[in-house]
Amino acid sequence: MARILADALPNLPWQDRPAGCTDPVWRYSGNPIIQRNAIPSSNSVFNSAAVPFKGGFAGVFRCDSRSVSMDLFAGFSDDGLHWRIDPDPIRFEGDPEVTAREYRYDPRVCFMDGRYYVTWCNGYHGPTIGIGWTEDFQTFHQLENAFLPYNRNGVLFPRKIGGRYAMLSRPSDTGHTPFGDIFVSFSPDLTYWGGHRYVMGTIRDDRSAWQSTKIGPGPIPIETDEGWLLIYHGVLTTCNGYVYRVGAALLDLERPWIVKERGAWYILGPQELYECVGDVPNVTFPCAALCDGATGRIAMYYGCADTVTGIAFTTADDLIAFIKAHPLK
Repeated sequence: MARILADALPNLPWQDRPAGCTDPVWRYSGNPIIQRNAIPSSNSVFNSAAVPFKGGFAGVFRCDSRSVSMDLFAGFSDDGLHWRIDPDPIRFEGDPEVTAREYRYDPRVCFMDGRYYVTWCNGYHGPTIGIGWTEDFQTFHQLENAFLPYNRNGVLFPRKIGGRYAMLSRPSDTGHTPFGDIFVSFSPDLTYWGGHRYVMGTIRDDRSAWQSTKIGPGPIPIETDEGWLLIYHGVLTTCNGYVYRVGAALLDLERPWIVKERGAWYILGPQELYECVGDVPNVTFPCAALCDGATGRIAMYYGCADTVTGIAFTTADDLIAFIKAHPLK
């Protein structure tokens, strides 16, 4: 039985697997949990991140405005399902050269060293990885950008590895990247990043065609006794455009550029109307996962059709068993 190496989270949002469901991940029956008009200015609310906070939950949300500008907003929830999102965007404190806003989107939140670190795709003469931190989700401090443009999907590991901070990312380009592999980078101080290692890339044949165009890391990696459980997105280019699905892999705990197991089959893909119809059709995009170390349960937040936010459920056992049952060879 796989064990999540994390604290117990008895109030993790949860719904039991529906009768007759054999999928490794199952959707919440009340999806979408955040509608596109959750704040007065929003056109859409999706690709957002949540963490446990003071007996409830807090998060950072991507809310695209009615002018379709992209920015980050803080929010709170008692149960992880019903959210109160601040109608004003986060204002980061820091060097004005760094905090000057072009655009901000697709946040992740990682609790580490007593702080909640936020990473996101930050506009700085092209997309790069912004890093900030908060202790209360009210005051936010911005650090230096992690990388030169162009990069997306910056995802911190929740502890140091070999005495260094570690972050996954997907080097990209200034446009809607038609390519992309996952790399890991290391830093002694969250400012200077190096030691870049290739983790894994696309599969350009029918062994696993759902991830043939590009892949990118999703939620903060989950530490288990079998390795880092990485949930990621994969993209297929079809005659009707891109299709975003969700996959899973296991990385070595101390050498996270080594892939121990990787699933050939996706674990979640666009099927429901709210995942298939929206501003960008046919998208399931994972950005956060809450974990209960006592039970192995996982609640995964994901963006749906770049329009609304959904939640789905699984367990470490379910995911790891599915990876091993359908391995990429």
